[in-house]
Amino acid sequence: MTTVAIVGTGVIGASWAELFLGHGLDVVATDPAPGAEERLRSALEDAPTDRLRFVADPGEAAAAADFVQENGPEREDVKHALFAVLDEAARPDVVLASSSSGLLPSVIAQGCPKHPERVVVGHPFNPPHLIPLVEVVPGRRTAPEVVDRAVAFYTSVGKRPIRLAQEVPGHVANRLQAALWQEAYSLVERGVATVADIDTAIAYGPGLRWAVLGPFVNQHLSGGAGGLAHVLAHLGPPTEEWWRDLGRVHLTPELAETLVAGVDAELAGTDDRALVTARDAVLNALLAAKAAQPDLP
Repeated sequence: MTTVAIVGTGVIGASWAELFLGHGLDVVATDPAPGAEERLRSALEDAPTDRLRFVADPGEAAAAADFVQENGPEREDVKHALFAVLDEAARPDVVLASSSSGLLPSVIAQGCPKHPERVVVGHPFNPPHLIPLVEVVPGRRTAPEVVDRAVAFYTSVGKRPIRLAQEVPGHVANRLQAALWQEAYSLVERGVATVADIDTAIAYGPGLRWAVLGPFVNQHLSGGAGGLAHVLAHLGPPTEEWWRDLGRVHLTPELAETLVAGVDAELAGTDDRALVTARDAVLNALLAAKAAQPDLP
């Protein structure tokens, strides 16, 4: 593959473009928003742009591409209209991948009357040019070889794809995040801890271990010689009690206001651009450190 179409060049689309350009691919980008090309080129300050072309028509972008990465709004009607254009224009062998963070690929593929078998979700984690994870999710009519090609393509540009065996709303990683957010919001709502304290609890506690290894392997290592079997036998019963005590929250306007105020207080005096730069620097250092450790899975 030599040419990728980026359909939608917001935060996610621009980050995808940076990744693909950085791996020497040609990128044909498209976005209907006024000023989209200027914003994209401004966002790509650190990426080579000599292989970037911007077009107004998504069909033109898809027709030129060997792979399509769509990043439009999370609305079924918008996806259907957009994928109808992409399906009509792209060669039959071109994978149509959506960055959708929660929509089912089977639903998205309803917009593709000609070739629904080439539709997958290729959901990245923000920012895609740094975070390796991409969730490859087939729909009911997706051909297995299409999933194979998507996984191979993402791997070729340095991603760490996982292949879901079935589609579920939110895929895998967002569902795991949602479970954590539910309890975090509940703890704030119940007055157990502040927003800043909860951020500290994760960022300077389990989040450090999760950045190195996943939840199952971390549990296994915490069990000593007995490994995961020991943890499940000894901590399983109290863990089940904690599950039954987890909060069920509704994101009311009052709770939303409390959460936003908590973040504002936590970040008072902090420049968001500086924070992003610092985050990305740590991510790069962490990824380099992980790559240097061959014993990590």
